[in-house]
Amino acid sequence: MVAAGEHLYDLPEDCISTIISLTSPPDALKLSLVNSIFRSVAELDCVWNAFLPSDWQEIAGNSVTPLKFSSKRELFLCLCSSILIDGGNKTFALDKSTGKKSYVISAKELSIVYGDEPEHWNWKTIPESRFAEVAELKMICRLEIQGKMKTGELSPNTTYGAYLLIKISERSFGLDSIPVEISIAVGDQESVSSTAYLRHPRNKKKEQMESLFYRNRVEMLKTRVNKGDKRMPCEREDGWLEIELGEFFNGGNGDEEIIMRLMEVKGYHVKGGVVIEGIELRPKH
Repeated sequence: MVAAGEHLYDLPEDCISTIISLTSPPDALKLSLVNSIFRSVAELDCVWNAFLPSDWQEIAGNSVTPLKFSSKRELFLCLCSSILIDGGNKTFALDKSTGKKSYVISAKELSIVYGDEPEHWNWKTIPESRFAEVAELKMICRLEIQGKMKTGELSPNTTYGAYLLIKISERSFGLDSIPVEISIAVGDQESVSSTAYLRHPRNKKKEQMESLFYRNRVEMLKTRVNKGDKRMPCEREDGWLEIELGEFFNGGNGDEEIIMRLMEVKGYHVKGGVVIEGIELRPKH
C-alpha cells in the first residue's frame, strides 16, 4: 500500500512493473502516457511477457513471414495484427484488449465433401482473402464442411465462438431456401446443434423469388431439418460474412478435439454460389 503523501511512481521499478502487468494491454498502453517514469516501466519486456501467450516463441517461429520486433511490446502489437502460420493455411492473432488467442483455419485445412472434384468446387485466388486459395461452390446436392482444432492451442479459461467465413455470389442458387444444420462439439461432450441460412442479409428479393417458385418443395424439405434458431450471416468489417457455428468454454484442462460442422444433406436440393474462406475461432466478449 502506498503511504499518504506518496505517489505510485515513488515505488521501486519492479513493483510498478508488477502492478502494470496485472492490468491489461490497453491499460499498460494508457499508463505509458502518464509520465516518463510510467512510460519507461510500461515498455519493459517483463510487463509485456505477462500479456503474451506462453508459446509465443513457437507461434512466432511458425510465421510465414519472419517477424521483426525489438521489444515484447512491439511483438504483442505485431501479433495483434494477424500473421499467417502453418505454411499459409492458418492465421493467428491476439485480442488487443485481453491478449487471448484467435485463429482462422483456411478452407484448405477444412474437410469439404467432394472438395477435390472440379465439377463441384473451384479453388481460386481472390484479393479479398488472407489465404492463397478459397473454395467456391459450383454446384452440389450435398453440402458438408467440417473443421477441427485442439483446445490446447487456444487460451485457457476462455469462452470461444466458431464462425464460418463466407461470401455469397450474385449468381448463387438454392442456398437460402432450406436452413443448413450447424454444430460444434468438444471432446466427449455431446454436440450442440442449431440451424442457419446461407443468405446474404441484404438480398431479400432473391429469397422471395425462390420461395415463390419452389414453395411446396421447400416446405416439405424444411420438415426434415432439425429445429434450431435459424441464424443469419452477419457482415464483417473485412467484407466477408460470418455464421456462428456455436460456442464453447475452454477450461484449459486438457487437449481435446473441437469439431465444427455445417451440413445440408436432406434431400436432393441443388445449390451453388457460396465461397468458403475458412473457420475463425475467437474469444467472445
